[in-house]
Amino acid sequence: MRSQIVMSRTHAIAEVVESLVANSARSIDGAIYRFNKPHLAAALSNAVRRGVMVRVILDRNKYEESRSTRELFSGGAIPFRLLHGRQGPGSKMHHKFVILDGKTLLTGSYNWTPESEEQNYENLLVLREWEKIDLYRLEFEALWAESSPPA
Repeated sequence: MRSQIVMSRTHAIAEVVESLVANSARSIDGAIYRFNKPHLAAALSNAVRRGVMVRVILDRNKYEESRSTRELFSGGAIPFRLLHGRQGPGSKMHHKFVILDGKTLLTGSYNWTPESEEQNYENLLVLREWEKIDLYRLEFEALWAESSPPA
């Protein structure tokens, strides 16, 4: 299957994400605007324990505003960095994409939050087209180089 569209109206998007993360074997690179869903953090922590190279970039503003996000990432189990948007403080690193093993891309409106799962209408697009995934890989690497660990 080259692509899959998941809508929160009819599916639990977190379950789809957890399954795909659980099946990752080599790498998980994600740029995620908001992230405070414990089950998804646990899925990434489990991937790290399996030897998967995990890197996450979070929006610096949302990280600093959200005690629950800081708590999820405080243990050091998930390698992550922080980044503002293009205009510095006050602008957003608003991406919501994850690359799994360099061959599967998750993107869409879905933030990794309980609100996205339980309250909002959200979508997730799962792509398996290397030409498109490579563009996201290049974007991730540029963002990773620009980002920094929390102070």
